[in-house]
Amino acid sequence: MISLEDSLKHLESDLVAQPMRLAAHSDMPFAIFRYQPCNEFLLRKSLRLLAFSLSQNHHREVVFVSISQLVWDIVRKFEGTDYLFKTESVRGFRTAQEHINKLLTSPDYRPVAEELLAYIQHLDPAKHVLFLVRAGGFAPFIYRCSALLDGLHHQTMVPSVLFYPGSAEVGTDLRFYDLPVDGTLGVYNYRVKIYGTER
Repeated sequence: MISLEDSLKHLESDLVAQPMRLAAHSDMPFAIFRYQPCNEFLLRKSLRLLAFSLSQNHHREVVFVSISQLVWDIVRKFEGTDYLFKTESVRGFRTAQEHINKLLTSPDYRPVAEELLAYIQHLDPAKHVLFLVRAGGFAPFIYRCSALLDGLHHQTMVPSVLFYPGSAEVGTDLRFYDLPVDGTLGVYNYRVKIYGTER
């Protein structure tokens, strides 16, 4: 499997290319960057260095958005953490997880893609790059990572990379945090480029 360092070099090369080579399709300037969960802290450090390089050498400003923070912001805005903790203690973890999924997907609450779009609406696709980090906020089976990118389709042209902790299975199939597959919450999105699956 390709190393984290080599995957980051590949990503940087695509981000600074003219035209940018991030997108598999011109109307979806998004990508998934897969990395081993054990490399989480190394990745965070490496991304800060990459952001600095893009800013200093290529006049591209990287904006970091924590998926985990988005999830907790939505929980707090609606039912609140006390309700969530009570749900888990009374009805179990799976029910609490399904409750969060409802908050993140139902138009009666705040779909997570809408929350993200509100946060990034001021960004300029010609100047900014969006790094979506801390995807553990969707673990273990709260929300499918690729669904977030689907929600951005036709809504923004800001180049965006979702950093995905997990393993590559057959071809470009991904397994979130190396967890057993649960229902239909697979990750792979055939419409975006995926880094870190090369052998």
